[in-house]
Parts: sequence; C-alpha cells; structure tokens
Amino acid sequence: MTVTSSSPSSAQMSPASPLFLREDEIRRGIEMLYFGYSALTRSIDEGLAAIGLGRAHHRALYFISRQPDLTVKDLLRLLAITKQSLGRVLNDLIERGYIETRPGASDRRQKLLRLSEAGAALEAELFRALREKMAAAYAQAGQGSVTGFWRVLEGLIPDQDRSMVFGLRGG
Repeated sequence: MTVTSSSPSSAQMSPASPLFLREDEIRRGIEMLYFGYSALTRSIDEGLAAIGLGRAHHRALYFISRQPDLTVKDLLRLLAITKQSLGRVLNDLIERGYIETRPGASDRRQKLLRLSEAGAALEAELFRALREKMAAAYAQAGQGSVTGFWRVLEGLIPDQDRSMVFGLRGG
C-alpha cells in the first residue's frame, strides 16, 4: 500500500461507487475506518501517557462513566478482553483513585464500578478532546452522512451484542 502525504478532502473525494460492495470499495472503507480510529485515539494518547495510563485505561473509564455501577462482568463483556488484563487496568485505576467499587445490592460478591470525582474529571477531559475531533468530522460530513456512518457501524455489531451497545445510549 502506498501512503501519500497529500490527502483529498471529502469535497474532493469521489463518492462511493454504485458497486460499493466490490473489493476496492470495501478495502477503502476498512482503511478509512482504521486510520480514522487511529487518528481519533492518538488525539488522547499523549495526555494518557503523561499520567502513565494507556488506551485500555481510557476505555474502562469511558464505559464506567456511561454506566455508573457497571459490574466487572459487564465491563469484561463490553471491552472483550481477558479478566487478567481487565484486572490490571482496574487495579491501577482504583489505586490512583479514579474508580470506586462497592458490593452489589443483591449479590455482595458482585463488584460495582463507578468513577470517583477525579476519575470523572479525567474522563471528561479526555472526552472533550475526542468530542472536538468527532464534532469537526461530523460537521464536515453533514447530518445525512453521520446517520449513514452510524448505520454502517451498527451493521458491524453482532446481533448478540447490540442490546449491550445500545444500552449505553441512556448513560
């Protein structure tokens, strides 16, 4: 693959081919999804690194902020990582005072997660950086394109995970 330094704006970019399911168009979509997501997450990497955290820490903070009192089991399912990996991340965030835990009301063995005041402030700061990037891209694309983008992403989510993902909207 050849990467060039000059990139066309969306106004200069050719529209999707009527044959949008051909290999070239699908590859283009995969590449744009990859590079777009990489650029978005890089926008907060420096701030995370400055305090000794990484993307896994951010993902945990993000989803806990969306669903206070999220169980460890549900967070494991959302992040699709191993219990061991999540354990390291949670222990780090708890030790730093970003996450608070409490036992479940009906099952005391359950660990409910919520952000502390410091955790909420950190997550809000990280979200502001992401929001600026997403809002600029949304504004450039226009409302119809945003709706289409959401539909494509929703189509990538397996049926069995949709209720979990759509449940975050009320957070």
